Amino acid sequence: MKKLIYTVLVAFLVLGISDRCSAQQDPMFTQYMFNTLSINPAYAGHANLLEANLIHRSQWVNFDGAPRTQSFTIHAPLRKENLGLGGTVLSDKSGPSSQVGIFLDASYKLILDKSSLAFGLKGGLNLYKAELTALNPVDGSDPVFQADIVNEPLANFGFGIFWSAERWYLSASLPKLLNNELINEDLPNFEMNEERRHFFLGAGVVFDLNNYVKFKPTFLAKVVDGAPPSGDITANFLFYDKFWAGAMYRTGDAVGMIFQYEINKKLRLGYSYDYVISDLNSFSGASHEVMLGIDLGKPPKGEKSPRYF
Repeated sequence: MKKLIYTVLVAFLVLGISDRCSAQQDPMFTQYMFNTLSINPAYAGHANLLEANLIHRSQWVNFDGAPRTQSFTIHAPLRKENLGLGGTVLSDKSGPSSQVGIFLDASYKLILDKSSLAFGLKGGLNLYKAELTALNPVDGSDPVFQADIVNEPLANFGFGIFWSAERWYLSASLPKLLNNELINEDLPNFEMNEERRHFFLGAGVVFDLNNYVKFKPTFLAKVVDGAPPSGDITANFLFYDKFWAGAMYRTGDAVGMIFQYEINKKLRLGYSYDYVISDLNSFSGASHEVMLGIDLGKPPKGEKSPRYF
């Protein structure tokens, strides 16, 4: 009986309690269109200057043990070689379970007639753990809850493709290729005890509505082993090349609003608000996401500002 309880608990911890339900493990961000490197290594160096993004996401604010996620990405081009280099640090906590990931990204860009095609590789480590001693079981003497579960770092790698022009982009990526076993304990074999492959397919385009307003629709489809596909559909408007405002819909999960303001040529501040429309609406509050973007250096001569992607 204890082994059964332990198996169910670990399955819950491994899957998490966020919009990573339906077997999705990796955290997702509403402002993905402003933080593409977090899911596609081929984006490394795309900005043609040093770019860094810091995001904090508080999900389901009134839900006990709700997910809290922080992500830091940084990347820059090596122009003479058409190479881009970058890195991602991710911290994600849901209840007593947490993960920390450190990944490096590298890309190679082919310059085409009116577009560019970049190929990227990602590699790094993930560390998962479950603080079982922080729980309050009915039987406080149960030995199952007397020690925490801490893994050795799990190596993984992935790849991506990013095809883009000034006004559109197509993105496809598989950030983690290996199905690492998460918990090396004497447990019954169950398929949730492993990292799941996440495949992302995205696209976006920009239209001029008039001299002062631009319209940028984007979408991001997510496919995870053993789960139904899901997706984000977003419509953003850019006013006076300074202020983004838009709305998003996440299939079967949430609707929301997105804002970003370009404080100056080097500093951007973004915010998003998600309202849950699934059955969890009765138990949880909204989700909030804050992003700080920093651009350092000068873009190539003739490149327009702001960048659309």
